[in-house]
Amino acid sequence: MSSRRIFVIGATGAQGMPVCRGLVKDGVYSLRVLTRDAKSRRARQLADLGDVEFIEGTFANEADLRKGFSGCWGAFVNIDGFNCGEKTETYWTIRAYELAIETGISFFVFGNLDYVYKKSGYDPKFRCGHYDGKGRMAEWMLCQNGSSDMGVSIFTTGPYIEMAVSSRTVMTPRVKDGVVTWRIPLGDGAVPHVSLADCGHYVRWLFDHPETSNGMNLEVGIDHISYADLAAAFQKVTGKPAQYINTPMPVFFEHFTMSDEPAGYNADPEDPATMSVRQNFTGFWNMWTHSGGNKGVIKRDYALLDKIHPNRIRTAEEFFRREEERRRSLGLEPIFEAIQTNSLTPVLKMGEDNREGKL
Repeated sequence: MSSRRIFVIGATGAQGMPVCRGLVKDGVYSLRVLTRDAKSRRARQLADLGDVEFIEGTFANEADLRKGFSGCWGAFVNIDGFNCGEKTETYWTIRAYELAIETGISFFVFGNLDYVYKKSGYDPKFRCGHYDGKGRMAEWMLCQNGSSDMGVSIFTTGPYIEMAVSSRTVMTPRVKDGVVTWRIPLGDGAVPHVSLADCGHYVRWLFDHPETSNGMNLEVGIDHISYADLAAAFQKVTGKPAQYINTPMPVFFEHFTMSDEPAGYNADPEDPATMSVRQNFTGFWNMWTHSGGNKGVIKRDYALLDKIHPNRIRTAEEFFRREEERRRSLGLEPIFEAIQTNSLTPVLKMGEDNREGKL
């Protein structure tokens, strides 16, 4: 058994799966995983990794958290804000951090998103609850850092590039008149997409180098990718026609299911603090519309990422080439055919669960 056991919250999520693989790949770390269902498909995949212990429970329960943290060296915490909503996530993130200190965790890594409301100068058009909910908690943790023996690192991601070729996301493409088409309200903006394949490397680096990463907010991405460039990369790799059509925000939401439902599917729709999907993702799209060229609201230090992960994915073209190869190796149909036949699979766990998860 490894001498360094990591307690993971969010292990069966899209990000959690590659993070877990990166941690256990060579036996330096072992895992204790919190999950609602240890027999689920994703949990079984984690079990196949080797030294993985399961605790069935929820992040919204102090007894489950104490049991998870107890005896572990480190923790990776990425609470699903789409499950609980911004308000509940705030409370349980604070309690998870406090209980980690209480139970003797040495190093704590927090799965984060950009605090876009603050980064925009508190402009209300950028309010995005599932981003701000994490972002303000990350800043709070960094302010606490040094007041205990526990070190802390922040791991800030963004939209996974896999979302651009998977089902049930705000970026899912369609085939229109034989052309793969992304209809989103992005204007001339760009998305600093993150490769899930690289997340495991980054989080492993944070745990491996606590003397350097303690107090760090590592903000990652492939590149600031415009969707005109994304479509061009897709066409170059697959040989199939592709396009990006900028879509006015009202039109986008007219055709987006659940637009008026709570952004957190277990959040109280009667609570004035609960944002709707439309409200939340209006801020989301405004964020990226105003981040083109790595010069706007959301920026990344790509030179730093090159140093930390020299083999990282750097372009949309490289991602699509790797994705096509991955699909071939698994005996899956090419990306274009999967889009054409509406057989894309969900990368987000909430899509796979059909939003039936509970706290």
